[in-house]
Amino acid sequence: MPPLGGGRRDKERRRFANCTQLVFLLALGGQMALSGTAHAAAAKESKPAEAVAAIVPTAYELSLLYADRTWVWKNGAAYFAQGNRRLEAWTSGQDTASFAEGRWLVTEGGKMCMELVWRSKSYTGKQNRTCYSHRILGGNIEKRKDPDGEWYSFKQSPEDTSDELRKFEVGNTKSAQFEEARKLVGSKK
Repeated sequence: MPPLGGGRRDKERRRFANCTQLVFLLALGGQMALSGTAHAAAAKESKPAEAVAAIVPTAYELSLLYADRTWVWKNGAAYFAQGNRRLEAWTSGQDTASFAEGRWLVTEGGKMCMELVWRSKSYTGKQNRTCYSHRILGGNIEKRKDPDGEWYSFKQSPEDTSDELRKFEVGNTKSAQFEEARKLVGSKK
């Protein structure tokens, strides 16, 4: 039979061995976790920009970008009315004028579409639908003409002077030019 003191020593040795194993396992686990985190961070940094998942904005978010704003172009503009989603547009070039009327809509799939009928002195077109897709990538909003246009910067974070969104003015700021184009073309029904 072992001495009485030896039993207590054996328990202490086993407890010490268990503690040592626990400390070793904790250290090893921590080292593996840090290694995995470092590996994941390195992998994340090496991903190309395209590999980062894009977020599709909601219809509500798109409405906030377009509603009650005028999109000013080089030789014209389009006004996106709030509420009834009426859309008016006009262009004028050298000795030409045209205008369009229709509506605009947004989808949960990140699209803004314009349904317009263009008119000029020489023609009255049929209703035409043009859509733009939007995505949020790295905090920036990008846009492209569907179905296969190139993605371009619509709104960067922080804002940039080249942002397409800077071409949007709050309110119907070009209504006088729209009315002038309509009068120049005349009413064709």
